[in-house]
Amino acid sequence: MNNNSQFEKKRFVEEVGLLFEQTGLPRMAGRILGWLMIADPPHQTTSDLTEALLASKSSISTVTRLLIRISLIERASLPGERRDYFRIRSGAWHQLMGESLAQTTALRQLAENGLELLEGKAHLNRQWLEEMRDMYAFFEREFPALMERWEQEHKMRQMTSKIK
Repeated sequence: MNNNSQFEKKRFVEEVGLLFEQTGLPRMAGRILGWLMIADPPHQTTSDLTEALLASKSSISTVTRLLIRISLIERASLPGERRDYFRIRSGAWHQLMGESLAQTTALRQLAENGLELLEGKAHLNRQWLEEMRDMYAFFEREFPALMERWEQEHKMRQMTSKIK
């Protein structure tokens, strides 16, 4: 593999790490997930991850447990091998989006709670909370239909790719 390709892979892994960090997860969680997205083979041992990400075994171990707990990766084994492997869990992206919907609901409920505190008051904060509630209520209503459309499109793509 040429150096440019290696550099591009490392940059991709770091970009995923930074994105995950911005969402409140550890950067290493994103780095591991980023590596598993592009790794060949797609299943990697703790040693593979340690070497590829230049990280300690304890860091890899701690963060893979977190990623397993939030259902983004899974532990796997190969026949005849005693080592554990990690790979992206089937349905991981659906799981991640489902959590986004749960966060949307929680944010709408927080806005409603804040509005209750300001009941009967003409307050600038009330306008912000109303906008927050309305926006998250909108996404809460629309999100399930988007997920259903995506699932239908995904099934069609799978069927089409099986035909080819």
